[in-house]
Amino acid sequence: MAVKLIAIANGKGGVGKTTTAVNLAAILANDGKTLLVDSDTQGSASWWLEEWDGNLDLAEEDDPNLLSQLRTIEEYDFIVVDTPPALRSEGLKAVIDASDYLILPTQPSPMDLMAMIDTIQSVIAPTGIPYRVLLTKVDPRSKNEAKEAQRSLIDASISTFQGVIRAYKAHQNACLNGTPITEVKGRNAAIALSDYRQIVKEMKGDW
Repeated sequence: MAVKLIAIANGKGGVGKTTTAVNLAAILANDGKTLLVDSDTQGSASWWLEEWDGNLDLAEEDDPNLLSQLRTIEEYDFIVVDTPPALRSEGLKAVIDASDYLILPTQPSPMDLMAMIDTIQSVIAPTGIPYRVLLTKVDPRSKNEAKEAQRSLIDASISTFQGVIRAYKAHQNACLNGTPITEVKGRNAAIALSDYRQIVKEMKGDW
């Protein structure tokens, strides 16, 4: 199987980009050898997993020239890249150009959606690379908010995951424990994990 390179991108922070990268990489690692590349100079993914001894390889790299060559790494089935929150950066452009698939996390607020639609129309769509928007930090008590956000994106001809990532304390616990959501126990942990498994299922369906 040829390597699949998946980039997680958004021009702003605080939307669950690193959380998405860490958890999707951990789930994919159960299906094949997986490398998580932290290309964000903040190093959030590296800090998160620095003590975790799991079935996932981790690398830090923000050199655009090296990032553009990620596809030449043949020993992995999946490479997931946590990108910097700067859509015009050379590093992000290098990752996007090398990617097979883009996941664009965003919160469902109207302001976030407007920014995401503009980003896709101006930056993402012209590349022709398959992508989907992923709604994150969705209030579990407000299903209508997520449905309305999905309708807005679909009406704008934006590819969108049917599944969403709901906001549970289990995500905070995963970060505090230095593990992916796959390792977390306790209240709502199984539901939080199922949200990410749904995204992986949809992503594989696109492939």
